[in-house]
Amino acid sequence: MNQENRWLLPAGIDELLPDAAWATESLRRRVLDLFRAWGYGLVVPPMVEYVESLLIHPGDDLDLSTLKVIDQLTGRLMGIRADMTPQMARIDAHSLGRAEPTRLCYLGTVLHAVPGGFAGSRAPMQVGAELFGHAGIESDREILSLLLETLAVVGINEVWLDLGHVGIFRALMELAQFEPDDEAEFFDLLQRKAMPEIEAFLAARELTPSLAVMLHALPELHGEGLETLARARAELADAGEAVTLALDNLTELARLVLASGSGVKLHVDLAELRGYHYHTGMVFAAYVPGHRQAIARGGRYDGIGEAFGRARPATGFSADVRALIDLMCVDVASETSPAQSVYLAPVLDCDEPGYAELLALMRSLRAQGCQVIQALPADNQQDESLGDCAQVIGCTHRIEPDMTHSNDFWKICEI
Repeated sequence: MNQENRWLLPAGIDELLPDAAWATESLRRRVLDLFRAWGYGLVVPPMVEYVESLLIHPGDDLDLSTLKVIDQLTGRLMGIRADMTPQMARIDAHSLGRAEPTRLCYLGTVLHAVPGGFAGSRAPMQVGAELFGHAGIESDREILSLLLETLAVVGINEVWLDLGHVGIFRALMELAQFEPDDEAEFFDLLQRKAMPEIEAFLAARELTPSLAVMLHALPELHGEGLETLARARAELADAGEAVTLALDNLTELARLVLASGSGVKLHVDLAELRGYHYHTGMVFAAYVPGHRQAIARGGRYDGIGEAFGRARPATGFSADVRALIDLMCVDVASETSPAQSVYLAPVLDCDEPGYAELLALMRSLRAQGCQVIQALPADNQQDESLGDCAQVIGCTHRIEPDMTHSNDFWKICEI
């Protein structure tokens, strides 16, 4: 890299300049305050861990997404986290080790070896909430409700929520008794909703007529929430108790969403199997019009702590802070940079007359939430350029010596 382009950042890696950084910080505070109000404890896991702790989902693509380095102290392979959920499972299972349900939240940057996930960024700022130690519908409802309130808090009101349940596919695969290669092939066809290929695949297998009908119907079971679930009950009536319970779960969650008053549009897709290799129950993703990528996603992943010796039930969601900022309708930047006066103050030596009074004035203004910027020597010239410089850095007022020689020493003038 030569001198001319050494300022370039790697593809998919970006930085936040002051306005965006303050907006990000405001959103961070807003969301974490919401999580705290719901009883979620904030944790800050490390950026780097041994890969055995990070790669606990067999069969997913997290391994390919994780950048790896050698620990020069031990010679062991370490990974830079590409997802924070495994870290949450480790903290719940080992660092905390509580018997009761545990609510945790987090916010931090993750790093992907290749672009993907949220908006193609390789360094999304991930925020999320996880509930460990409870397997019932109540914790699924809590997580889904918290997601909807999180989106509402940042002003994202036009949301499409895509709801599914991987337990339905798992139950049907158990009935079908496919070989692993056949199951993987059918899974791929289902994700692509390749109906002609699905029909050919099913025709080539020895299946009972009832099971063949249900497997053929699965990719078509998507659409408006409650109507689709009612249709699924009819189409999958012979699938067994596990499917009935999964549909009960989805029906209750669908009613929760529709009764939330948030204006969220609900879509159900029983062939959508995001995170199939580690999710065990309901799965969901939130979308907004005009954006192909989900702005948040989550679901149930019971047993995630098994790699750490405690296979606890778990449910949760995550989102990318920067994606939320791009979409939000609330002007969070105005909260951190309110329409208040910005003062340009001179620089004095501590033994100059008026120094103590100037220091007290600046402290008072800052305590009121105002900004006070001290002019550096090159800027502190009493000429026409000072006003221009002050305006460039956003100053609305200047602190000047009070030539009337009052006890205050200083006066404030508009620029």
